Formats: sequence, C-alpha cells, structure tokens
Amino acid sequence: MKKIKTTPLAPQEFEVEQISENEANIMAFPFETGYAISLAHPLRRFLLSSSVGYAPIAIKIEGARHEFDSVRGMLEDISDFILNLKDIRFKLLNGATEADVNYSFAGPCEVKGSDLNSDEVEIVTPETHLATLNEDATLNFTIKIAQGIGYVPSEDIQDELEDGYISLDAYFTPVRSATYKIENVLVEDNPNFERVVLNIRTDGQISPIDAFRNSLEVMYAQLAVFNSEISIKAPTTVERVEENPDLKKLTTNIDSLGLSARSFNCLDRSSIKLIGEIVLMSPNDLKNVKNLGKKSYDEIVEKVQEFGFAVGADLADDVVTALKKKIEAKEA
Repeated sequence: MKKIKTTPLAPQEFEVEQISENEANIMAFPFETGYAISLAHPLRRFLLSSSVGYAPIAIKIEGARHEFDSVRGMLEDISDFILNLKDIRFKLLNGATEADVNYSFAGPCEVKGSDLNSDEVEIVTPETHLATLNEDATLNFTIKIAQGIGYVPSEDIQDELEDGYISLDAYFTPVRSATYKIENVLVEDNPNFERVVLNIRTDGQISPIDAFRNSLEVMYAQLAVFNSEISIKAPTTVERVEENPDLKKLTTNIDSLGLSARSFNCLDRSSIKLIGEIVLMSPNDLKNVKNLGKKSYDEIVEKVQEFGFAVGADLADDVVTALKKKIEAKEA
C-alpha cells in the first residue's frame, strides 16, 4: 500500500556541471512526478525572454546618410556592415547601461570585433568580421550601445535618436539556447521521481549561472503579486537556509568525523561540538587549540575535507549567520 502524503517531496539536491565558460548544465532533484517540467518550462521561458544583455541600438557613420549608402574604400556597403555589427556582442563596463563609443580606422586593414574593445566596452565575440578597408579608406563611426532585455525593433528606437544616427534592430538576449530534459531518479526504491537537467548556453556577456540566477529573480518577482493579494506567507530567508543541505552537515556533531580519541578530546575540552565550528575557524585558530599537536591537526583537516568542507572555508553569508545562531544556542 502506498504511503499517504500531505505534502509533496521537496527537492534537496542541486548540482552544476560546467561544460565550458559559456555553457553549463544545472540539475535539481528529486521532484514528484510532473513537478520537474512544471518548473523547468517557465524557467526556460524566463531565460530566453528576460535575461539582461547589451546590443548596439544605433550607429552614426561619417559620410553615410542611411543604411543603403556606402563608404569609399570599404568593401562592404552599409547594409552589410550593419549586419556584421549585429553579430558582434558587446558588454558595457563599469556598470554602465548606455554608452556612445567612437571609432576610427584607416586602411588597408580588416576590422574585427577585437578592434572595438575600449575602456567602455568589452567584445565577447572578438573574431567576428566587421569590415574590410583598402589603402584609401577611412572609416569613422559612433555606436550607441544600451542594456536591455528581449528584442526591440529599430522603429521603436528611431524617435529617440539624435540626427545622423541609423537605428538598429536590437537583440539584447545573451542566452543563446536554453533546453531541458527530465530524467527518472530512484528515491527509497521508488523510480518515479524526477530530475530536471537544464542546459544553458550564453554568448559570453553573462555566465550561464548568472543567467539562471536572474531568471529565478524574475520568476519570484512575477509570483510575488499572489502573495500580496491573497496573503500567502512566502518562506523567509531563515526558513530557506534551514533546509540548506550544507547547514545540516555543518551542524552535525564532531562524532561523525570519526576522529581518534586524542583529537576528539582536544576539541571536546575546548567546547567545540559541531563540525561547522571547525569550518569557521582559520587554520591558525585550529592550530592554537589547547594541546592539539600537528598530527591531530592534520587528522582533523583531513576528516573535515572528507566531510565536504575545509578549515577556514568561505561559506555563504546566510549560512554563516544561521550556523552562528546554532552555535550560540548550543552554548546557551
């Protein structure tokens, strides 16, 4: 007979597989049947529609009045030049959300994405071809770059531009692809639980993890209206942290480390009861524990590492706060 449930199982495992600098698999499990796709599908939509990126929205080219014009000595006409420009992916620096960047080139030369790097912008597609100039050519232009989401047609940009600028269709989205698959996982002899594997590939303006984080923030913001309207209590930060698997390990008694009697007694006499207390200590603090010799120190460091942590490790701020409260409660 199946067990009767009053709440669905909440997933506890979260893993990231970094495939390359711009691609990663994000996995979470175990989900009840049907829950994985219910979360994966909207997350994919948010990734593709709401990730913040940068794009050229307008260009002013010396000697060119419109996109069907040409520049003397440049192989490409202006329309081809603009198509090449749209393939170049920009990233504004120093927290800027908009910038006008001036460029000047003299031939003969090939102008590529890497030639557009400056103190204001970084090019994340450096090998992309832009233009070919002969020995008589001079190319002077200004690109207006902005931060945004999604796609904005040139018609919506034109009215806000100064004279001389040619508006461009702006494709801001830095996520090149977002796909997911649902796999079955075994939980307590039940093979009907699910794991979601979300593959994210970006153009380099943003990392896959940051893109995923941003999509979660957008998703939470969209759902927040229901909390305000029907007074559903959202989990507090403390409640979410309490479910953190790392915190559960860190608040485990040092008995679980399997230390020798000498090492255990040194820690116990110093009132160090939890594994998290060791992790919060610096290596020097641990070495200075009374009567703790080098052999015992090395043993403790090794056992803590086997448990998945390190002495003096950098923990998330919310985990540190929750852990310190647990330690204070133990001492009270």
